[in-house]
Order: sequence, then structure tokens, then C-alpha cells
Amino acid sequence: MKIETKILSHLIFDEKYLRKVLPFIKDIYFEVLTEKIIFQEIQQYMNNYDGLPSGNILQIEVEKRKDISEEIFKEAVDLIQSFREEKVDQEWLLDTTEKWCKERAIYLALMESVKLADGRDKTKNREAIPSILSEALGVSFDDHIGHDYLQDAEERFEFYHRKEEKIPFDLDFFNKITKGGLPNKTLNVALAGTGVGKSLFMCHCASSCLSQGKNVLYITLEMAEEKIAERIDANLLGVNIKELPDIPKQLFETKVGKVAKKTQGTLIIKEYPTASAHAGHFKSLLSELSIKKGFAPDIIFIDYLNICSSSRYKGTIVNSYTFVKAIAEELRGLAVEANVPIVSATQTTRAGYGSSDVDLTDTSESFGLPATADLMFALISTEELEDMNQIMVKQLKNRYNDPTMNKRFVIGIDRAKMRLYNVEVSAQGNIIDSGKDNDLAESLDKKIRSFEGFKV
Repeated sequence: MKIETKILSHLIFDEKYLRKVLPFIKDIYFEVLTEKIIFQEIQQYMNNYDGLPSGNILQIEVEKRKDISEEIFKEAVDLIQSFREEKVDQEWLLDTTEKWCKERAIYLALMESVKLADGRDKTKNREAIPSILSEALGVSFDDHIGHDYLQDAEERFEFYHRKEEKIPFDLDFFNKITKGGLPNKTLNVALAGTGVGKSLFMCHCASSCLSQGKNVLYITLEMAEEKIAERIDANLLGVNIKELPDIPKQLFETKVGKVAKKTQGTLIIKEYPTASAHAGHFKSLLSELSIKKGFAPDIIFIDYLNICSSSRYKGTIVNSYTFVKAIAEELRGLAVEANVPIVSATQTTRAGYGSSDVDLTDTSESFGLPATADLMFALISTEELEDMNQIMVKQLKNRYNDPTMNKRFVIGIDRAKMRLYNVEVSAQGNIIDSGKDNDLAESLDKKIRSFEGFKV
């Protein structure tokens, strides 16, 4: 008996098997038309009635179809009548079905790739080939059906005591508020006005990650690849950005060589035209980098979120709230799929641009963005802070830690060398709500003062 026939037979006799494999089987996997038709009717019945269709029901449903000939109908009926209930090893059947699905998916992906390579498909271009192959290679049956609170208690306990893999900052207060760095599968967003330092922040963090030996992917939709590389050069080489063009070639190569010796990581910078690329393009880029360079990033920077496109709303007119929220959700989905943290940025509103106390409501275009992000913080610059070469950071949302602890803090900024650095602890002293304890003390102090003048 063919594996296709065995699969179809068990789909109408074994409900446990049906519910397990049906979400992963596609009608295009069946080469024979009669098998494809029977599978379509089984799938349709399950969607409509949430149960097993009998052989008689299948025959009736096939007979209703107007898109098949009398000959095909008779062949389908003969095949349905040949199905017999039989006992087989469930594990073997699942493994065999999964293997068949994988083989069919890869075969069809290869055929589609050849078609694209030959230019016979006008709906897609050759850039889609890596993602098509990657999707086919990823076909598998997910055997995880949820966490059982009582039975999986031991597993949960181990999770609590397992050290989570994180990408640490080289800035102490950022490590404090994130409990040691950025975990995988997260979206982290900096909010700032124009010229405050969104790109500088991301370039500094990218440089720091490279120095730690991490693989870094920096996607830019705002500046050219060379401009981003220039900022990272200023940071890693310790050279004023304006003086980079004056450095002799030999000295430049020596400095870059020293950086290369200190790290095992790789930094890739990829430029896209503004508003032209979305999470689907970034996913294809990851596949292409993996195939061509053997490169898999540990962290991704996207400069910046608002000027990305959305894969869900291509060529359609939607309001900015829906559009930006969709972009944020797609990027967070990419972070989960690629198993990396993603760092991006967004603009403040016009009202928030000159504010010294930026809030979530100052997020431009869409309040759906902070609803999606795991960590969101504002970068605030004032004339006073600029005079001290400092920039203030204010936590707006934090899923990693209590956002009321170290709600505001300052870090040093060297714009000439595109660097951020830790300032002395005393520099944090004048910030009122740098910690929850300070907030409590201030609140109690106000209450005490309010009762002064009253006599008992």
C-alpha cells in the first residue's frame, strides 16, 4: 500500500492521528488527483464539523463536486471503498507521515525554485528562493501541546533556576534594568526626537556586541551602509568621526586589524531604501546570509521601525496606528522566529520633541508600538545635559524588571566618537525617581510637610 493511501485511510478511521497531522499536510503534497480530492474533502469536513468523515460521507461530498469528471469520481469512490481500519504502531505512522511531508515539501520547493530561476513565474522573483527552501526545510510536526501546570512543575522549577541567555550591555544601568541584558525573542525600542541619538545608541550597542564576540546584523533604512560603518569605525577605533577621512590607509588598516583580533564576531550592515522593506525581506536576508556566508546573527538592529514597511498591508491605505502596530508585531515575530533580540527605535511626537519628560503618549504615529515592545525607553537631551556631555534615559515599559526601579538615569555621550559610557554614581544623585525607594521617601516627606503647622 502506498504511504499516501495509508495516510488517507487513517485520516478517516483514527481521530487522534487526524487531529495530530492534519494541520501539517497540504493538498499539494498529493501527486494523484483522486488522492488530492479525497484529502480536500476530509480537510473540509473537519473544518466544518470537527470530526471524522465516514466513507459514505466522503463519497457524497465528492459526488457534489462540479470540477471533476465521471471517471475521476469513480476512481475516487473505488479508492474510498478500499480503505480499511487497521492497527499500526502510532509512533511509526507519525514519523513516516512527517518524513513524507518533509520530502514532498522539499521536492515542491525545489521545483518552484527552478521555475523562479528560469523566470517562468511572474508573481515572484529569484530573491524568494532562499525563503522558499528555508520554509520547506523547516517542515515538522510540533509535538508540544502546552504546559501542564501541575504535571510540568519540575520543568517549571528548572526554568526558574536556569540562567537565561542574554546579550549584555556595556552600560551598567541598562544591565540593571534588564537584569543582565537583552534576552532572545524580544523587541526593544528606543524613543527619541530627531538628532537626540537613536542611531548613535544603536551603533554604540552594535559595536559593543561585536566587541563581545557576537554576530551582529545592522539593518538600515535611513542612512547608507557606509554612514553606519563610519559611526561604528569612530566608536571602535576611538577616532573623531570628522577625522576619519584624514587617517592614512596603513594606520586605518592597523586599527581595524586590532579590532578583528579582539573579537570572534561578525558585523553585517545591510541597507534598504526607506519604507521599502518589511519582516519578510529581513527573513529572506537571514536565509541568504546563512546560505552564502554561514552567518547567523546573535542580535539584530533595525534603524528604524517607523520607516519599515508591513508585509500585511502592502499597497493598501490604512491608518498609522494599524500600520506601525503591524510593523512592530511583525518584527517581534521575526525576533521569535530567529531566536534573537531585535533593537529598533521610533520618533517622538512634535510635543515630545522638546520635552524633558517624555512619556509613552509621546510615541509618534501609533500607541500600538509600546503595546507590542518588551522594553521601551526614552532618550532625552536638554541643553543642560548637553553641556555635561550626558543624555537621560527614562524607562517607559519593561517586561524584564520593575520599571519603577531606576526609572530615570543618565549616561555619558561622546558624539564625536559615537560612544556612550557610564558616568559616576554621583551624577545620578539629582534624579528624583532613579529608584522606588527615592519615590517612597519623597512621598513620605511630602506627607510629613503637609502636617507641619498642625498642633495635636
